[in-house]
Amino acid sequence: VQLQAWGGLVKAGGSLRLSCAASGHALIINTATWYRQAPGKQRELVAMITKGVSTSYIDSLTDRFTVSVDTVKNTVYLQMNSLRPEDTANYLCTANIWTAARGSVDYWGQGTLVTVSS
Repeated sequence: VQLQAWGGLVKAGGSLRLSCAASGHALIINTATWYRQAPGKQRELVAMITKGVSTSYIDSLTDRFTVSVDTVKNTVYLQMNSLRPEDTANYLCTANIWTAARGSVDYWGQGTLVTVSS
């Protein structure tokens, strides 16, 4: 299983949806988490989704970010609205994924840069 994420460049006030796709077959995404790390700052947990239903967010982003999972496409999304320059960071997705061959294993994506211009 591999995780691959895609980010992008957006103007302040705009929206962007990050995607994190898990490759492979017959897999189940138990939990998925988005982190971000801005230049010169520590990594912070942005959002988490469990069993495709239960979600949690860092308090400051609850009203702007939404995490979801498409279980058919095995893809985790992070919808980001009303983006601000301070949202500029490298965004990283991780997931705990079950497969028959390996059981439940934690996987990490490669990170994707999101740049919000003012």
